[in-house]
Amino acid sequence: MPRSDKPSPSRRHGHKKRSGPPPGPTEGALIIFAKAPIPGQVKTRLCPPLTPDEAASLHGSMVMDMAEQSRGVRNLDRFLACTPSSDHGFFQALAARYGVTLCEQVGDDLGQRMEHALANALRKGYRYAIVIGTDIPALSPPTYKNALSLLQTHDIVLGPTHDGGYYLIGVKQPTPELFADIPWSTDQVYALTQAKAQSLGQTVGLLEAERDIDTFADLQAFVADSQGHDKKKLSTRTTNVFQTLLQRHGSTD
Repeated sequence: MPRSDKPSPSRRHGHKKRSGPPPGPTEGALIIFAKAPIPGQVKTRLCPPLTPDEAASLHGSMVMDMAEQSRGVRNLDRFLACTPSSDHGFFQALAARYGVTLCEQVGDDLGQRMEHALANALRKGYRYAIVIGTDIPALSPPTYKNALSLLQTHDIVLGPTHDGGYYLIGVKQPTPELFADIPWSTDQVYALTQAKAQSLGQTVGLLEAERDIDTFADLQAFVADSQGHDKKKLSTRTTNVFQTLLQRHGSTD
């Protein structure tokens, strides 16, 4: 997630907005960070060869997959942290269809936004809070279950990406130092976060490394990897988007 495009501006003050069901009696909060699929504002590193409309379509499909596939996770209340606004029709439709609670992203940069979301969830009384991005197609419920399991015995859980970032971070207490002075959207994010945790005396549990989709080469590599016997289960919607984009702009051959 921290390697993806920089988030667009959003409201920095005021109360978070909500729709959907209120938090239930669960132990943890799963906060999905997502942008509205606005052409020219999402997945810009895929353009070219993709057009802004194609990149937005791909992004929107992956956000829908995240909202849909996270429904099967027990012991986690699900929130969708929105930008530029939870009023966007895309987010309103997701709340109605998938039962996620909408809130705003708050902060000047990605680190501040993640730290605010995690701390806010912990203030609500959750024992654990997890932030996840939407750049990894078809993350399955076992990923979240593994994250919860690691948080039983570690202070922090991280899901690293192959390009030096991370797609998931979970904490049990507010730790703003983890997000300070990090050069977001670089290959140093994961290593520096690990070093900060170590300097704070925090233990870190690691999830399996994943490939996020920031460039067209990432998309090609993901599709090639997914053709093996242990391929990830993509929705029909996202599978069709991938196939269409590869047909238009190249293949994995």
